[in-house]
Amino acid sequence: SDLRSIIGVAQGRQGQPSAVILDGRTLQSSCESGPRAGYDGYKRRRGSKVHMAVDTLGHLLALHVTPADEQERAQVQVLCEAVQEVTGETVKLAWADQGYTGEKARSDAQTHGVQLEVVKLPEAKKGFVLLPRSWVVEHSFGWLARFRRLARDYERLPQVLGGLHFLVFVILMLPAATRILATAGSSQHALT
Repeated sequence: SDLRSIIGVAQGRQGQPSAVILDGRTLQSSCESGPRAGYDGYKRRRGSKVHMAVDTLGHLLALHVTPADEQERAQVQVLCEAVQEVTGETVKLAWADQGYTGEKARSDAQTHGVQLEVVKLPEAKKGFVLLPRSWVVEHSFGWLARFRRLARDYERLPQVLGGLHFLVFVILMLPAATRILATAGSSQHALT
C-alpha cells in the first residue's frame, strides 16, 4: 500500500486510487494444485483462475484465487470488498471486460460503493482491438509473465499462489519507489 502511494503521489495522483480495473487470468494446473483445479472452457485449459483488481497504474490491489471453472462475475463482491478494505473506501469506479456483465455483478459492486462499468468490444471487430482501460490489467499480466513461478499453478494452497503475486508486485514496484525516495532525499539534502 505504501509503495503504491509513493509511486502514485510521485506521478501527480492521489495517494489512494478512485478507480480500478478487474480481470482474471487462468493458470494451467500442475499435479500440486490437485482438486482445486477446474476446467476453463474459454481458454481450454484445466487450472486455477487468478482474479485481480489493479489501480490505473497497473499495481495490484486485491486478488482472489478460484478453480478455473468459476465465472469472473461471481468474484466481483470479493474483489470490491478487498479493494475497499485496502484503499480505505476510496474506490468509486471499476472497469471490467465482458466477463463481468450482469445485474448480480453490478449490484455486488454497488454494495461496496463501486460503480461497475463493463467495457464492451466494438461491434465490427476485425483482428486485435485494444479495449480502453482494460489494457492496464493486461499489462500487469505481462509483468507477471516474467516470473517463471507464476507461469503455472505449482502451489498446493491458493493463499501461497496469491502471496506470490503480491510478492512479485512488490519486487516490480521497489525500483521505482527507490528512485523516487532517492530523488526526494537528494533534493531535501540540497535544501539544507
